[in-house]
Amino acid sequence: MSNKETLAFEIGTEEIPAFDLKHATTQLATLVPEALDAVRLPHGDVRIYSSPRRLIAVVDEVALETDAMDEVFRGPSVKIAFDDEGNPTKAALGFARGKGVAPEDLERREEDGVEYIYATRHVDAQRAVDLLPEVLQGVIEAISWPKSCRWGRTREVFTRPVRWLVALLGDEVIPVEFAGLVAGRDTWGHRTLAPGAHEVASADELIDVVSSAAVVPSQQAREQIIREGVAAVEQATGYHASLPPTTLTEVINLAEYPTVMVGTFDEEFLKVPEEIIVDAMLMHQRYFPLYDEACKLTNTFIIVSNGNPDCEAIIVDGNERVVAARLYDAKFFYEEDLKQPLESYVEHLDEVVFQEKLGTTRAKTDRVVALVGYLMEQGGFGPEELTDAKRAAYLAKADLVTNAVIEFTSVQGVMGSYYALASGENERVARAIADHYRPRFAGDELPVDEVGSMVAVADKIDTICGLFAVGQAPTGSSDPFALRRAALGILAMLETGLPVELGAAIDFSLSLYEQEGLDFNKQAVAAEVLNFFLTRARVLLRDEGAAVDAIDAVMAGGVTEPMVLARRVRALEHARAESPEVFDDLATAFARANNLREESAGEAIDESLLIPVEATLLAAVIKAQAAVEQAMTEDRYDEALQDLAALRAPIDQFFDEVMVKDKDDAIRANRMALLNRFVQAFAQVADFGKMSRN
Repeated sequence: MSNKETLAFEIGTEEIPAFDLKHATTQLATLVPEALDAVRLPHGDVRIYSSPRRLIAVVDEVALETDAMDEVFRGPSVKIAFDDEGNPTKAALGFARGKGVAPEDLERREEDGVEYIYATRHVDAQRAVDLLPEVLQGVIEAISWPKSCRWGRTREVFTRPVRWLVALLGDEVIPVEFAGLVAGRDTWGHRTLAPGAHEVASADELIDVVSSAAVVPSQQAREQIIREGVAAVEQATGYHASLPPTTLTEVINLAEYPTVMVGTFDEEFLKVPEEIIVDAMLMHQRYFPLYDEACKLTNTFIIVSNGNPDCEAIIVDGNERVVAARLYDAKFFYEEDLKQPLESYVEHLDEVVFQEKLGTTRAKTDRVVALVGYLMEQGGFGPEELTDAKRAAYLAKADLVTNAVIEFTSVQGVMGSYYALASGENERVARAIADHYRPRFAGDELPVDEVGSMVAVADKIDTICGLFAVGQAPTGSSDPFALRRAALGILAMLETGLPVELGAAIDFSLSLYEQEGLDFNKQAVAAEVLNFFLTRARVLLRDEGAAVDAIDAVMAGGVTEPMVLARRVRALEHARAESPEVFDDLATAFARANNLREESAGEAIDESLLIPVEATLLAAVIKAQAAVEQAMTEDRYDEALQDLAALRAPIDQFFDEVMVKDKDDAIRANRMALLNRFVQAFAQVADFGKMSRN
């Protein structure tokens, strides 16, 4: 008889939400081996399976019992464990009691010249069948869910009611208990294709039995089935499908036995903006739209069914009826909305609360119009661009109160652009309305042009500043208003060279809130918001590979603009990586002066006390300071680094010829002031003392 068997464990439930199922599948891959290792039960590979109604773990080569072993523990030294008369002290007695041995069984052993007491405890082998009920129950309870529920009269919680348990070690049932259930050998098949119980003879057969019961118990296998079905439809129709990752993940985990089918809707609905149609299919029904060779939406779509493939005609007809109803509503709402110009909806924004303490969306609109006007003027844009930006900002939120957006919320902004064009607005205004929510997530497209970008920046800055002013800044992992995402979106737009001085924009935005009567400490909030952006910039720089010491060195130079921080850190990292001789000169010159100087000596220099080598150094410092200041003003950071690196030669010569700590107090103080002046030349660029030369 083998001393190892396969372990199969299945938690059968009502349908688990798709993304919760994916997360739980990932958790099980860690929880199961950790639980077995915790009781020292040897095992082989762990394989995790899942479907909307089950979570399965199959473990190869699980030992039928743990290994017997002797555990050895080292205690206190003999000097502490025994008194002068050789009797055990409280320390020895406590140690023996804690390890479950008698005091007289303690041993003495020498280690590195010191004698310690040791306790040896024998642990008998334990049968796997005795350990596994508690182990597997613990696995169930350890799974973390976003939301859990109770059902019946049980006190246990799970994401959905648990309806059956299967636990087999080889062909032996492990009596795991949870929520009033005791594990057996019966699994349940597909609800309609193979309903009812299906007996599992042994652990090795569980996956085969589940598969034969019309269940595909693998996320990867279901995805492959769906992708192959979609590819077949594409080949048959000549169209191509859109499979957004989020929707695809959801569909994969909604069907136990996925079948790809094709439906159509009336071409009349294609007169509706395609974003509404796509929203209705993807967001509401989880259908995949199909596009023709010109990337135009067609009236054909893909259904992933969990039903009987033999009933395809009935399933498709039912889904087509659902789509028709949704699209009829969309068409009706769209046509009703077009009966009024987009501008007419702006006044209704008084009925939409932006935030409890920050007023309505109408008030936000006025602030964004004022802010974008300020940003455009500061950025040097012409009058036409300024007019379009303010117009777009004024109309940007108007579609929030239209029928179409109320029903299909994901198309806000997009519908505003359609309504703007229909109302006679120019294309740049319409495009800015569509783009002002962008980028909506990491990697999303940026607004098409600078007008759209400026409106998007103004909208996001207004939101961030307002929420910080009322104490709603993100905390820890909590960011209910997605302010971090908004800040990252602003930084992404600024990376394109958008002419925005963030500190000034924040100050202007907070001034608008002050004018509305909001009570807050403007200076403190402005500093907090700016630091929030700098923190996001630091994260982005770290993600792209910048070293922490380079970031800290530039930050120490008093940088307040995130884009300035980014450019300087990149220049500094480039110097360290690509021009090591420049970086070595910078670091060495700074270190030699900084390590010896006395800050209390100030920077006032008596030139009458200077000898030639000191005068040469002072002249070099004055020249470098002027050059650095000019370079920094013009944002030529790499040139500023070169200017500072040029100070290496005169500072080396200075130290070669001069005894800094001269016996004459006046000369010594003058030389210390010269070194302070030297170090100060570096201050506006970076604190090179924070950087490693490696």
